[in-house]
Amino acid sequence: MINNYNKLKNNLDSIGLLTFNQDLDYYIDKVNSGETNFIDALFCMSQKEIEFRQERVNKSMIKIGHFPFIKTFDDYDFGFQPSINKEEILDLKNLRFINNNENIIFMGTSGVGKTHLATAVGIESAKNRYQTYFITANDLIAQLKKAQIENCLARRLKHFTSYSVLIIDEVGFLPISKEDSNLFFQLISKRYEKHPTIITTNKSFNKWGEVFGDSVLANAILDRLLHHSRIFSIVGPSYRTKDKLKYFNEEE
Repeated sequence: MINNYNKLKNNLDSIGLLTFNQDLDYYIDKVNSGETNFIDALFCMSQKEIEFRQERVNKSMIKIGHFPFIKTFDDYDFGFQPSINKEEILDLKNLRFINNNENIIFMGTSGVGKTHLATAVGIESAKNRYQTYFITANDLIAQLKKAQIENCLARRLKHFTSYSVLIIDEVGFLPISKEDSNLFFQLISKRYEKHPTIITTNKSFNKWGEVFGDSVLANAILDRLLHHSRIFSIVGPSYRTKDKLKYFNEEE
C-alpha cells in the first residue's frame, strides 16, 4: 500500500510543483528537528517555486524575443559614455514607457552602445511578461517585402504590430528604397499610439530623408515616432573598442 508520503510526492509531481518535490525531504527534516515550523516551511517552499517559475518564464520570453545577446543595464559602462544621463536610462527599467506608449530612440555613431541599451530595455520588458521582439531594420524590411510578394503583408504587419515592445535595430545603416520605406511606414503607423517601438539609429533625424529615399515619407515616419518618445543621443567613442583605446595612442 502506498503511504501518504509517497502519494504526496506523486501529487506534487502530477501538478508540476517541481521544487516542492525536490525540497520536501529537506523541510520535513527541518520541521521534525524543530528548526522551523510547518507554516514557515510551506512559505519557503512556495517562494522557491514562484522564483523557479518566474525564471522559467524569463528564459522563455527572452528566447522568444530573438535578442542578439543577453545584456542588461548592469553590464553597461556608464562611466565610459558621460554624455548619457544614467538616471534617465535606468528609469526605463520601470517600464513606464510601455504604459504611456512612448517610443524610445537611441541615436549615435557605431559602437557607442545603442544596441546594448535597446536590448537591456527589451530583456527587462520580456522578464515582466511583455511580448518583446528584436529585429534589425534590414531583416524587418526583408520580411515585409517577402510577405508582400506572397500576398500576406497584412498578416505580417499584424504580427509585428502585436508585440508589446518591438525593437528595430540599425535604422539608417543601409539605405532603404522608397517602396520599402512605405512598408516601414505602414508598420510604424499601425503601432502608433498602440505599442511602443524602440529604434537604434546612427543617423540624425535631418538625414532620414536620405535613409528612406523620400523626405516626405521620412517626415511622416518621424512624426509618428517622435510624437510620444524619449530620445537618447549618445556621443562618445566606440564602446566595443574601449579596452583597446591604448593601442590607438601608442607612438610608432
